[in-house]
Amino acid sequence: MHVVCARMTERFLRYSAEQGNDLRQAIPEYRFPGLTPGDYWCVCLWRWVEAYNAGLAPPVKLEATHASVLEFIDLSVLRQYAVAPES
Repeated sequence: MHVVCARMTERFLRYSAEQGNDLRQAIPEYRFPGLTPGDYWCVCLWRWVEAYNAGLAPPVKLEATHASVLEFIDLSVLRQYAVAPES
């Protein structure tokens, strides 16, 4: 469930790679360019929760995050990690 829209940070990208999913690595056959800090990407709910529990959760773009996330993560937590809405 890639439902949490997050702004990538170096800490999160490193953490994800350590967990076996190197999002920095391009995969041309899937047209995946690889991610760098500052990029937005929808990540798996459970990876975000793992990173949160490890103190490494990336900022969240609330308006692009699926409402189903609220079944697992309290809105007050998401607001703490919210990126300011773009105008």
